[in-house]
Amino acid sequence: MSGGLGTALRALPRPVAVAVGGGGVLGAAHVGVGHALEERGFVPDLVVGTSVGALTGAIAAGHPGRAAQWLDTVWTRLRRREVFPLGYMSSRASVFTDRGLRRLIGRAGLPERIEELAIPFTAVAMDLGSGAEVLLDHGDLESALLASAAIPGILPPVDRDGRTLVDGGVIAYVPVRAALRAGAASVVVLAVGPETSPLWPIVPRRRAGAIAARATVLAFRHQIERDLREVSERVPVVVVPTGVEEWPAPWDFRHSGRLITTAARTAGRFLDDMRVSGPGLYRDAGAGVVEVGR
Repeated sequence: MSGGLGTALRALPRPVAVAVGGGGVLGAAHVGVGHALEERGFVPDLVVGTSVGALTGAIAAGHPGRAAQWLDTVWTRLRRREVFPLGYMSSRASVFTDRGLRRLIGRAGLPERIEELAIPFTAVAMDLGSGAEVLLDHGDLESALLASAAIPGILPPVDRDGRTLVDGGVIAYVPVRAALRAGAASVVVLAVGPETSPLWPIVPRRRAGAIAARATVLAFRHQIERDLREVSERVPVVVVPTGVEEWPAPWDFRHSGRLITTAARTAGRFLDDMRVSGPGLYRDAGAGVVEVGR
């Protein structure tokens, strides 16, 4: 099905929020899910984004119903040096400058202030001093997006309203709690990466990098599952699958086309078959749509 709003999407309690999670270059899969949603005529009432999801979400909020194709073109042409440019640093706060992200934001045709977006939007960041989750839903849009995407040590932190802010993915990799706080009565989740995929009980090779990578996945996985189940006890939470089984390295931009195509196809099938009835966690368990956490 395409061109019409599916029964389950129409039945979601309003206001419906789209929560767009983190994932760096893996966020290309967000674009595929966006294609599937736009083809079905879905426009959310709220958009909440973390990290790369904040940038994607702001573009969707600024250009409702027509953001996916622009994002598709950008992602399939994007290269690492454009996002993480090497060069002399103005400080020792990060490995890379944020000038690449600033250029990308500038090309997106967005307004200067968050409240000027067509759809209410919130970017999620973390206060580096207190560790608190910070919801940026008004004021300067560029600094909000840079703060939400400021990977600690990789991109520079952002000083805003007397606070030093970094990547919201540290505290809210999938910002469903922020969506609930923003007033959502149901949430459609766009989540990517191995942290959101089925978890296999494997022990990594006894090498420092492999052990650290596995521990990081587990930490984010526990955070994501906790937040999804907490919010789904109060409202319907729909996690749209991407169908991606092999995720590239976080710095490898060459796979964007594959991620977009796979996610668009898988998300479309899921949305056409989805059925929602009240609060709960709705997602694809590999054999169709299942409901848990009621």
